[in-house]
Amino acid sequence: MATAMRFFELNTGAKIPSVGLGTWRSDPGAVADAVTTAIKVGYRHIDCAQFYNNEKEVGTALQKLFSEGVVKREDLWITSKLWCNDHAPEDVPKALDRTLENLQLDCLDLYLIHWPVSMRKGSVGFKPENLTQPDIPSTWKAMEALYRSGKARAIGVSNFSSKKLGDLLDIAEVPPAVNQVECHPYWQQGKLREFCKSRAVHLSGYAPLGSPGKGSLKSDILKNPVITTIAEKLGKTPAQVALRWALQLGHSVLPKSTNEARIKENFNVFDWSIPDDLFCKFSEIPQVKLITGTDFVHETLGAYKTVEELWDGEV
Repeated sequence: MATAMRFFELNTGAKIPSVGLGTWRSDPGAVADAVTTAIKVGYRHIDCAQFYNNEKEVGTALQKLFSEGVVKREDLWITSKLWCNDHAPEDVPKALDRTLENLQLDCLDLYLIHWPVSMRKGSVGFKPENLTQPDIPSTWKAMEALYRSGKARAIGVSNFSSKKLGDLLDIAEVPPAVNQVECHPYWQQGKLREFCKSRAVHLSGYAPLGSPGKGSLKSDILKNPVITTIAEKLGKTPAQVALRWALQLGHSVLPKSTNEARIKENFNVFDWSIPDDLFCKFSEIPQVKLITGTDFVHETLGAYKTVEELWDGEV
């Protein structure tokens, strides 16, 4: 019998549902339907962010589901993220309050620093002149205050390299519970995964299927022969195999879709497993990072002159 792996325990003792619905690049018009479908299918984890510009629609969908008795608030895990232009300590609680107002919630289950990058307050877009010098320790202190207040039941980071995460762990009073990063069979994050494990920080994978069909981020993970062969042998889809691979490594995953059939397909990953003789074949897949953060890099402005500096060589 396969281990279901429906939850992973965080360093706070809370249990994060292992499969969440990603909402990045979900249009405001489509995201409410996607959230509604996902929760009716059985998802209990919704991954949001201020930057995605669709939290109001997510909030409306959640309230409708609560009022119809489809699900209770206490049965859901809602994550959101602090955007780069709200890193000043005095802006962090205001940013969370805005997110809570949009989502129509009293608290979040998890609040993350979206990037180890800061921008001028009120700035919009990715102009280099908006970049400023981040002060992660000060921003983190403000995050810790939100954790202590109960408005964020867990706090963490996103897009942090092993080095940046280690630097934060060295000074944190409340250690980050999660590091949410790009993770999929084409970018398996071996070094970061081991580091997170050694420091009891849960790794949560965004873009777990790559970014099929999205311009420059397009990848053919779901057509990779290693994955398609395993899918055929197990009678599963390539997407299900890619997601189950991550669960068996101990990551939560955040597949994004607004398509009802794919939302259902992506949740059917619990009552079976990839046997060891097939699982080891994932190590044959060449590695390529899709999301490099080039918008946060500039020769003279901000903190990072190169992509290598942003990721501390983990590219």
